[in-house]
Amino acid sequence: MRVGVIGAGAVGGAIAALLVRGGHEVEVTARGAHLAAIRSGGIRLTGGWGDYTAQVEASEVLGRAPELVVVATKAQDSAAALRDNAALLRGTPLVIVQNGLDGIRTAKPLAPKSDVVGALALFASSYLSPGEITITATGHTYLGGDDPDNDIPARYAARVLSGVMPVSVIANFAGAQWTKLVINQVNALPAITGLSAQETILDRPLGALLTRSMQETVRVARRSHVTFESLQGLSNGRLRLFSRAPVALARVLPRLMAQKMGTVPNPGSTLQSIRRGQLTEIDYLNGAVVRAAQAVGMPAPINSRIVELVHEVERSGSFLAPADVLARF
Repeated sequence: MRVGVIGAGAVGGAIAALLVRGGHEVEVTARGAHLAAIRSGGIRLTGGWGDYTAQVEASEVLGRAPELVVVATKAQDSAAALRDNAALLRGTPLVIVQNGLDGIRTAKPLAPKSDVVGALALFASSYLSPGEITITATGHTYLGGDDPDNDIPARYAARVLSGVMPVSVIANFAGAQWTKLVINQVNALPAITGLSAQETILDRPLGALLTRSMQETVRVARRSHVTFESLQGLSNGRLRLFSRAPVALARVLPRLMAQKMGTVPNPGSTLQSIRRGQLTEIDYLNGAVVRAAQAVGMPAPINSRIVELVHEVERSGSFLAPADVLARF
């Protein structure tokens, strides 16, 4: 099948390489040094799913009409990317692989004749050098839509992707997005401090702060009448109990998450953006929690301050020492 991957970064690049290895004809979009490296040497995939170099067509926009499109840009870049490629997307099924809550909502008006499927990647992937993608922890990708009564588009996309990577279709995709938003809380503190996700979780004061931000996220979701979907052992019932537990006890949850990450330092997607000098998608992660809290009339002071600190690091280019981070709270 001809597959277009818009945004061949950590997640999109991994998916593209796996599709090529599975026998599909793949074209990707990228920019700058990453595009040049892919054109000259392909996408070099290493880590949890083995070592493989995928030779793909690559340019800044798609050059041929695909039969399926995977959109894996950062959340803040998806609208522009869809507009740039609109001429070839008419009626083509789209799989939007993005963090946050807005992926499907953003894509639908820009591709009104296409079936739009959301996707949540639970594998950990790093893109720190042009043309090189490393899987630091394997995991499922979950597909779904905004209509729980119509899973046909998601199942179509799953048939294609399941041949190259572990995927599942879920009906409660909105609940899964919120569960992933809780998991994605691990991204912000590494972006602020420059430490890995495992280091921030295992540091006693930073780990407690992370726990509080996760609990705040769950409380906002509950006030918003969200039923969490079970992902990585995080069920609706467990997250409700977690949100009410004392921080000293609740810290067990992020520690278990750190164990599942393995021993390879996981920088998280937000820190990867900082290191590449790019804007992060913090406004679609912790910022999504803040907006949801405002919509139901409740405060989210921890997530609000985290968003402020990530933007401060973006502007300054300098990480904050853990003690300085804690002093801001």
